[in-house]
Amino acid sequence: MQGSTRSPETGGMRSLDPRTKVVAVVLFILAVNLIPAGAWPVYLVLLALLWSAAVVLHVGMLVLLRRSLVAVPFVLAVVVLPFTTPGAAIYELPGLGWQISREGMTLFLTILCRFFLAVQAAVLLAASTPVSELLWGLRKLGVPTTLVAIIGFMYRYLFVIGEEAGQMIRARAARSAQIPHHRRPSVFWQGRVSGLMVGSLFLRALARSERIYVAMLSRGYDGHPRSMLHLRMVAWDWIVVIGSGLLLALILWGRMA
Repeated sequence: MQGSTRSPETGGMRSLDPRTKVVAVVLFILAVNLIPAGAWPVYLVLLALLWSAAVVLHVGMLVLLRRSLVAVPFVLAVVVLPFTTPGAAIYELPGLGWQISREGMTLFLTILCRFFLAVQAAVLLAASTPVSELLWGLRKLGVPTTLVAIIGFMYRYLFVIGEEAGQMIRARAARSAQIPHHRRPSVFWQGRVSGLMVGSLFLRALARSERIYVAMLSRGYDGHPRSMLHLRMVAWDWIVVIGSGLLLALILWGRMA
């Protein structure tokens, strides 16, 4: 492929080909999930590698940690593991009689470490790669065009839908002034209103998507996004890809040994 949009000022790791970053992150996540449960030193090494990459790519640690908190609610799905996994009891909750097993706690912390590292790797990829380059890299790696188009439009209109949701919240606040010395509306009423708002927002988003799609068809859209990017793999790219592959192979070898 001829040409490149990389500027010589950035250079180095910051200007890696988006395909390289995607492959490296996928291999890193695979490596994280293949580490045996309870191998805490290996998790620390991978965390150090991840944070080192963040420093090299000029991604702030606060940004990395703050954006990773978005995935915290999903961790609640494995909170019950310390109580439901059979094994030697290490603690019993007073008054409830629930026992925490050593095996269950090890499994819970292992899943937590894997989840934390995988999410941070994905956040680092998104924070260090412009969306246009990321979508281009996904297309070049063979990801279905329809899926890439959906991701692109989702990112583009996520802010529009967010602003529309903000307007609805402000409108609700303007119409729901609290009267002094009166109780606030019940939780049931607030939940009902929130549900109606979510339904209305969904219908608006659906109607908007249909209008946008018709407008795109009228302008010649054929389902294949166009891009002005023309990047090529350089030495740094191959070093990162080979290094990520060796890391995965090393972990696989250690697991089978």
